[in-house]
Amino acid sequence: MKGAQALDKSKTLKRVFGHEGFRDGQEVIVDEILGGCDVLAVMPTGAGKSICYQLPALMMEGITIVISPLISLMKDQVMALKASGVAAAYINSSLTVWQQGEAIRRAAMGAYKIIYVAPERLDAIGFVKFAQEADISLIAVDEAHCVSQWGQDFRPSYVRIAAFVSSLPKRPPIAAFTATATKHVKHDIAKMLDLNEPYQICTGYNRPNLHFSVVKPTSKLTYLQYFLDKYPDESGIIYCSTRKCVEDVTAQLNGRGMSALSYHAGMPVELRQRNQEDFQFDRARILVATNAFGMGIDKSNVRYVVHYNMPMNVESYYQEAGRAGRDGEPAECLLLYSGQDIYTAKWLIDKSKEESELTPVQRDAIHDRDMQRLKEITYYANNKTCLRNFILNYFGEFHENEQCGYCSRCDGDEFEIDNGISYTPKNHILRAIDDAEREAEKHQRKIQRKKDKLNFSSWEMALLDNLKMLRSLLAARKRAPAYTIFSDASLHDMVRKKPTTLDDFLDVSGVGTAKQERYGKMFLAIIREGKEPNEVLDEFYE
Repeated sequence: MKGAQALDKSKTLKRVFGHEGFRDGQEVIVDEILGGCDVLAVMPTGAGKSICYQLPALMMEGITIVISPLISLMKDQVMALKASGVAAAYINSSLTVWQQGEAIRRAAMGAYKIIYVAPERLDAIGFVKFAQEADISLIAVDEAHCVSQWGQDFRPSYVRIAAFVSSLPKRPPIAAFTATATKHVKHDIAKMLDLNEPYQICTGYNRPNLHFSVVKPTSKLTYLQYFLDKYPDESGIIYCSTRKCVEDVTAQLNGRGMSALSYHAGMPVELRQRNQEDFQFDRARILVATNAFGMGIDKSNVRYVVHYNMPMNVESYYQEAGRAGRDGEPAECLLLYSGQDIYTAKWLIDKSKEESELTPVQRDAIHDRDMQRLKEITYYANNKTCLRNFILNYFGEFHENEQCGYCSRCDGDEFEIDNGISYTPKNHILRAIDDAEREAEKHQRKIQRKKDKLNFSSWEMALLDNLKMLRSLLAARKRAPAYTIFSDASLHDMVRKKPTTLDDFLDVSGVGTAKQERYGKMFLAIIREGKEPNEVLDEFYE
């Protein structure tokens, strides 16, 4: 890469996204895309995949099309880009026909640098006509494993991406991204997307900020309540295997005074969207969901993900657990396991086979594969060695250290009380409560250790609370998720650096020019002058 372009790359990274440097693997991917090469990148959730195509999109002439599987994910990404001063849009079924046409018209006039679409949109005549007449500089495919029948989230609409690209008068580079892909799935991605000798990179699957735990309590609900009591002000997701379980757990938590919302495919679309937005905008802290919510979240401040039931495979588990801690801050990934989970998973696998539109031979092959994957996740749940290494080894990544030091097995926090002893109902409840209290104390110690890592004084913690309050007030005013204004990591950096000028504020991690101009004076009023959040808001919006 030429020196001038390398300089522009770094300047754009800081000016738009507020980052001083690249994370592992990002720069080489950006360079390959800018050089016109296809890319197949396997990067863990939270590793910064979006920067890898958003940055070159801003540096290249023309428009970048991002193919994304879920509407909610598109909205989140576009909202975050707009907050950083990037001209972006999404075109999907959540818009009216007129709005879709208007978005395409504006795109044709060059109003946007980045456009997010669902794969189904690639069949729409109006969109295809626009793409054939526009200068398309890059096609980015998010959640690329959806193109593979051997992936955990196969979507037939992804198979048509290659035909769409071939219909364009000039073939742009294609960059495919996924967080989880076995060797077989990676081969499928390259083949089905018709990638041209792609640069392939796997930055590793390890998420060092995630703490993994497997717990086998007598009463899942009792344990869950004690666990949630330790995260009263934090956002978290609870995954359940069935819709009925989602409704039951939600009702039980609300009955115990916790504010929880449901999310599953059997709910009315409007209610499902409203619940998701309430969670996104921090109006609700707990979302209880089926795997219908698996890829539909781009919320950076999720502090825990609980699997109330064992999922059907390691891929799904790691992808869903990976929704925690996207901001790089410590987060908890907890699996509540019981033997009944195996039977539920088998039932779901059999049900999926019956409803499949594949040929009998294909159905049998995928059923056998799913049953083998169920065995693997069952091994994980009963594994007595390092949980992190089990997951990494599953994806073909091996480390010299046998213990990670940051999972329930390495911590020595074994918690298994289904030991075959017969209990009277009263003793059973007392035992469950006692065990849950003991385990909750362990989690409280973990939480305290995480807080201690910040090394903030009591005054600095109060400052952080005020910065969070201002962020929440701004988010409510703008009707945007709080993390699109500033992530927790950015607020922590503000407390550490305590900027006093706008130039200093630009040195804060995650602060680019757009956010400096939009929010700098308000946050400096708290940091430098000690003003209260409500006072600041009144002053700037009087």
